[in-house]
Amino acid sequence: MPFTLTERLLQALKQRGATEIFGIPGDFALPLFREFERSAVLPLYTLSHEPGVGFAADASARARGGLGVAAVTYGAGALNVVNAIAGAYAERVPVVVISGAPATHEAASGYLLHHQVKTLDSQWKIYQEITVDRARLDDPSAAPDLIARVLDTALRASRPVYLEIPRDMPSRICGEVRTLPLPKPDQEALDACADELLARLKHAQHPVLMVGVEVRRYALESRVAELARRLGIPVVTSFMGRGLLAESAADLRGTYLGLAGDPSITALVEDSDALLPLGVIVSDTNFAVSARRIDLRHAIQALEGQVVMGHHVYPDLPLTALIDAMLERTSSGVHTSAPQPINTRPTGEWVADDSPVTPMDIATAVNALIQRHGSMPLASDVGDCLFTAVDIGPAEMIAPGYYATMGYGVPAGLGLQAATGQRPIILVGDGAFQMTGWELGNAARYGWDPIVLVFNNAAWEMLHVFEPSCQFNTLPAWDFASMAAGMGGDGSVVHTRAQLESALNKAHATRGRFQLLDIRLAPGVLSPTLERFVHAVRRLSADAPRA
Repeated sequence: MPFTLTERLLQALKQRGATEIFGIPGDFALPLFREFERSAVLPLYTLSHEPGVGFAADASARARGGLGVAAVTYGAGALNVVNAIAGAYAERVPVVVISGAPATHEAASGYLLHHQVKTLDSQWKIYQEITVDRARLDDPSAAPDLIARVLDTALRASRPVYLEIPRDMPSRICGEVRTLPLPKPDQEALDACADELLARLKHAQHPVLMVGVEVRRYALESRVAELARRLGIPVVTSFMGRGLLAESAADLRGTYLGLAGDPSITALVEDSDALLPLGVIVSDTNFAVSARRIDLRHAIQALEGQVVMGHHVYPDLPLTALIDAMLERTSSGVHTSAPQPINTRPTGEWVADDSPVTPMDIATAVNALIQRHGSMPLASDVGDCLFTAVDIGPAEMIAPGYYATMGYGVPAGLGLQAATGQRPIILVGDGAFQMTGWELGNAARYGWDPIVLVFNNAAWEMLHVFEPSCQFNTLPAWDFASMAAGMGGDGSVVHTRAQLESALNKAHATRGRFQLLDIRLAPGVLSPTLERFVHAVRRLSADAPRA
């Protein structure tokens, strides 16, 4: 039985871990979407705005591993999703962008085509900057090899890729897409690297393992947890890696935030004589507020397919191969001491009274909910909701911690539930909700029912704390709770701790409709973590040398 180019592409996507497509159709993509629906190889979820499509595809890849898929039309669609794909590139997420495009005869017509920017290739050139590989599927005979190369590159590099399909191609007959063998690392180099790395850890007085996003991207959490157990060393996550190893038995101490974090964790990391960051992006969000500048030249860095130990560089060594080599060299019989308690969950007495709600109250109430009913995954936007999330858990979490784009939280939560079936808690500020919160209107038709906590303080509060005298960070006070019913969910206004506890319990007990808690926070009230972060940034800025 012959298969179309679209069917072959979908089969290849499914084989590589994709479980759904998020998209918005347009005229250049209509034949493509028709084939999606006809073939039913993967479910298609249409949303309301292309940024939401990109964020949902990003979240699905983060949450379950494998490829996320975003399908859009040429020009107005593909360019509208650029910011989300740029974030996926920055944060190492393998999202496949599939864009419809003008047919060959249209491209040769001599007319300027609608949705065209400067040239017909303007879109292609833009995607060169935010993807790791690309292909134009305009020849069914060449398509199988191009699809295999691009998709396998996405998985190997854990970064976005781009496929452009002219609208006269989706139903053309196409051959099978083969699976390309993974390139094998140099065994001698791998052996030398693993031996040197383990020797450094063995002779260190205070080794520490820091886990970052690549550990999740390459599905290494269980293996890294086992490695930490065998080595008997403590583990922390980077800020971007918050939520990693949350369900493991590793000696997980918490999240490193430098001056903004727990002092004991800061000292643990900064006093280490053998810091091993695995898959940790060396970014300002992970390291810029260190209490004492970490000399990464003396750390052991494994990132982006290479390992660096001082002046020794081992190129072309995938993180997966390195972890497996280290496990082969360590005894499974070694056991660590009992894991230390994670210093992230708020402690002390908390009374559900008539006190005004603060961000820390939100963290405490969510922790109490998790203690009663079990862990739930978190999808967080940026701003104080993300800093508040540091005090929730342990729980799995997805968030744009480095690229820090607003608008991620709500569509990411929908993508997470679509991909995993797990009901998420979404943490989002009122400013970010104004951008993409309306994607909740699509939840009912697909059976998604997240619990959405809106931090509503009528401001871009995290920006406001850095420019307190300016008015441009002030937002109008929107009644988000009253809007929920019109989108197919339930809304509650929360002013006090008692109302928060009651609304959370009701939200958890109600299934089948999204639950939105419109949490009214007083202007200027911050989470303790954000307060420490702001103080640290100001302190470091004051200490910085002047030109």
